[in-house]
Amino acid sequence: MEGVDYLADERKKAQFDVDAMKIVWAGSRHTFEISDRISKLVASDPAFRKDDRTMLPRKELFKNTLRKATYAWQRIIELRLSEEEASKLRFYVDEPAFTDLHWGMFVPAIKGQGTDEQQQKWLPLAYKMQIIGCYAQTELGHGSNVQGLETTATFDPKTDEFIIHSPTLTSSKWWPGGLGKVSTHGVVYARLITDGKDHGVHGFIVQLRNLEDHTPLPGITLGDIGTKFGNGAYNTMDNGVLRFDNVRIPRDQMLMRVSQVTREGKYKQSNVPRQLVYGTMVYVRQSIVADASCALSRAVCIATRYSAVRRQFGSQNGGPETQVIDYKTQQSRLFPLLASAYAFRFVGEWLNWLYTDVTQRLQANDFSTLPEVHACTAGLKSLTTSVTADGIEECRKLCGGHGYLCSSGLPELFAVYVPACTYEGDNIVLLLQVARFLMKTASQLGAGKQPVGTIAYMGRIEHLMQCRSDVQNAEDWLKPSVVLEVFEARAARMSVACAQNLSKFTNPEEGFAELSADLVEAAVAHCQLIVVSKFIEKLQQDIPGKGVKKQLEVLSGIYYLFIIHKYQGDFIATSCINPKQASLANDQLRALYSQVRPNAIALVDAFNYTDHYLGSILGRYDGNVYPKLYDAAWKDPLNESDIPDGYHEYIRPLLKQQLRAARL
Repeated sequence: MEGVDYLADERKKAQFDVDAMKIVWAGSRHTFEISDRISKLVASDPAFRKDDRTMLPRKELFKNTLRKATYAWQRIIELRLSEEEASKLRFYVDEPAFTDLHWGMFVPAIKGQGTDEQQQKWLPLAYKMQIIGCYAQTELGHGSNVQGLETTATFDPKTDEFIIHSPTLTSSKWWPGGLGKVSTHGVVYARLITDGKDHGVHGFIVQLRNLEDHTPLPGITLGDIGTKFGNGAYNTMDNGVLRFDNVRIPRDQMLMRVSQVTREGKYKQSNVPRQLVYGTMVYVRQSIVADASCALSRAVCIATRYSAVRRQFGSQNGGPETQVIDYKTQQSRLFPLLASAYAFRFVGEWLNWLYTDVTQRLQANDFSTLPEVHACTAGLKSLTTSVTADGIEECRKLCGGHGYLCSSGLPELFAVYVPACTYEGDNIVLLLQVARFLMKTASQLGAGKQPVGTIAYMGRIEHLMQCRSDVQNAEDWLKPSVVLEVFEARAARMSVACAQNLSKFTNPEEGFAELSADLVEAAVAHCQLIVVSKFIEKLQQDIPGKGVKKQLEVLSGIYYLFIIHKYQGDFIATSCINPKQASLANDQLRALYSQVRPNAIALVDAFNYTDHYLGSILGRYDGNVYPKLYDAAWKDPLNESDIPDGYHEYIRPLLKQQLRAARL
């Protein structure tokens, strides 16, 4: 039945002000109002329809994305949207497209690494989309190891030009989004060579296509790298391959904010510190953490609503069966993911503050916090994207068989999201970078150097190596000071244990390679501590709205107690807690699941996602799942006729025992 809210009874159970929670989730009333208005604008426009995406052949799918991206740009101009509103519009259109890389990587690279003159030349063209750019760094043979890139940019002093060249097959640029079919320009990363000397990897603006007819320029070979995981998913994006055959560009197209090549071919550093490049990296990683909370919250919203709609087993005297969400096995898998979505939201907010702080410090030539900021952003990118990718797949399983249908939205969401574990730094490689920072911090503790920021707890190492948790009953686990000390002690002890084991090796690099699995675990412990501490810090703020803070306290408890339960081996092995205390943590966790249960639907309503954005029949706001699933099945192209193509050639000869007549 249309117009009936099948989840109305669930919504009546809420013990908090949902509208107030919507503002907490959005970050501010201003952001909420923009998101709400733009998401409804997109949802109500049939040009942004996406329910047929998984059924389109690749060429049609790609052309449809070009149409949507161009139409979105037209709407941005017509409605005179601000930069913030335009960014939200692209977000709610919810389709990977060349514009993501243009605005998300190409423009920031020129802003971060171009001189004032270069910015004045290139940014107006990019802002008007008179040129479309991509970010050509990754190669066929090298991804994470940027210093290993093979593309060369050799300066020719005779002509005042760089010669961009791909010397090997593995030096082909491979993966940049927007490169394959759309981009007219790229920021290309290549080894700078002057007078036979290699100065390492630098960025260059290179025109790739003719601006009149879009053909590749002489010496440039480029195309799409082929179909990727999923049905629609990332196949809306033209991830590309690019090869250069001695392509010449003017010298002033090297991005020269930090280092320069003079007319005579001399390589020199500018007076702008190299560290400024870190600002862009912090910005990109902060946005990836924010995206993790969005993707995880979408999956959790779908799984929570469907778990309340779906009934299975437990019928008493012919009454209704039990809602799936009432089973503890469902709650113990679903509610920690709900808590994680909120936790990642708040750590993302804090990273936004950190980005502002770092930018101000860099402008004042204060680089003191950079190593800690680098480690912290690398670790949080790794932790949040790994948990989110696994969490989306868990939500699909929580929806049973129907979760496997593309119309559930979950297979597509997973396929679109999962590359986040690899791009902008492979997650394990990033954790090893965090581990290096932890080992360096541990080695300097005796030298009187005080650790800062998220690593400040290591300054209390003597206390943390000796303290024992004094938890005596389950409720003690609700005290923030108790929880923080346990998480700090575990992280510190795991780092110190790795540092002690490393010191036994005569060659530190050999030791690092041998102990890398342990080092990754220590890095995860450190990153989990950051997320827990930022969630607890959020709860120390004034949070308006009836019952809102109480719900966030329950979610924060679920977040950290679930980690203690899942990683209790770490906590017990490092003697931070004893087995009895681990058992009490689990008792308290179960009690918190019961407290979340009546509020679960309202907590996912607070994400304020339209049905269009969710893209899921199972996650519909009104819970009217079964009729809509049934209707959707008949829209599949396979159901256009009762008798399938191929019946006369294959099925009929098989049934009639006339295989010789079959056109095999």
